[in-house]
Amino acid sequence: MTTRRAIAMLSAGAVLAAGAVACGGDGGSDGGMLTYWASNQGRSIEQDQRVLGPELKKFESRTGIKVRLEVIGWPDLLNRILAATSSGKGPEVVNIGNTWSASLQVTGAFQQFDDATLNRVGGRGRFIASTLTSTGAPGKPPSFVPVYGLAYGLFYNKRHFADAGVRKPPATWQEFLDVARRLTDPGAKRHGVCILGASYTEGAHFAFIFGRQQGARLFQNGPGFDSPQMVAGVKRYVDLMATQKVVDPSNAEYVNDSEILKDFAGGRCSMMMIQSYATAGLRENGMKDDAYGVAPIPTVPGGQNVASHVAGINIGVFADAENSDGALKLVEFLTSPEEQKILNAAFGTLPVVPGAYDDPRFRTEHIGTFRKVLAEASETMPMIPQEAQFETLVGNTVKQLVADAAAGRPVDEQTVRTRLADADKKMQTGG
Repeated sequence: MTTRRAIAMLSAGAVLAAGAVACGGDGGSDGGMLTYWASNQGRSIEQDQRVLGPELKKFESRTGIKVRLEVIGWPDLLNRILAATSSGKGPEVVNIGNTWSASLQVTGAFQQFDDATLNRVGGRGRFIASTLTSTGAPGKPPSFVPVYGLAYGLFYNKRHFADAGVRKPPATWQEFLDVARRLTDPGAKRHGVCILGASYTEGAHFAFIFGRQQGARLFQNGPGFDSPQMVAGVKRYVDLMATQKVVDPSNAEYVNDSEILKDFAGGRCSMMMIQSYATAGLRENGMKDDAYGVAPIPTVPGGQNVASHVAGINIGVFADAENSDGALKLVEFLTSPEEQKILNAAFGTLPVVPGAYDDPRFRTEHIGTFRKVLAEASETMPMIPQEAQFETLVGNTVKQLVADAAAGRPVDEQTVRTRLADADKKMQTGG
């Protein structure tokens, strides 16, 4: 699930088609109607409507099935889905942040994609293998399939690099710090790195990524939030502001990706670690594609090759959908190579099917980097029912540590360990 979409203060969901939203069994009562709850992928709900509307009309012309679309902002989506699972009144088809997969799977409200069902939407071979690791609990038939892919990358300003005599993107963490310090010039109101310091989801993602780079293993014998490896990973992230001073303290208040995109496009920071959707946002901020480069997020020497978590959006079908056949047809349609090209190009996301990458729009150097990261250097966030609690506890811990650093309060190793131990204890007690 992407940071900007998880925490951005977006407007409530808007219905594209007129009329009441179908719920539960009512959605397919006329045999030719589906309701689709789509998570907000674009820069606005209206953009999603403009992108999805013509494609759903295309689906209707091919199948005779009309689709009522409701695009729902991320602040409301999970609560809407949970209400639907408990009431039995929801849409036929919904897409979700993929880190929610195992949590929603245990509700039993979603149709399982066993081998036979998976074959109805193209089969396991349709999808990039890594994207299937975030579709439900290990060892069980998934309750979702991928629809949009995402991966983190290190964006860097080519002109800033050239002016500083930096010839290539950093490949190790030490190189990254050296470059960041070189490019930081508070007098010129420019810092080497910008981060979304007030985003708890971003904090959880980087705790996971940097912790895994250090060799951390979560939920083996207990949560493991305060392991030496997790402490080292979190401290490395917070130290960008606390000790390295390569992040502007104002970033501790950044919760919306529009802020970081404006800073990067405006030259107020030289590097940012953000997901692949940012390519579309930078264009909207007037930055041309050839003005920046993208590289994998560097790791520590001898560390694990984890440059991202397996990020993205999944799609599922409610188990009580009367028009289950039509719902699966819609899933098959949205994950087809043809539609993957159209939708991911519009949203700045990554196709989850290899067959879409023959499109010239996905054969750029930037997309090539993200595709390689997603396929070869990404690991799945914990696929456990309590994943949302993990993100909340660890993410808010990181957020508070960043706030402390911005305020000039000391954030040493013991402080990080104590805070993570507190989050670990709360996780164990359900607090």
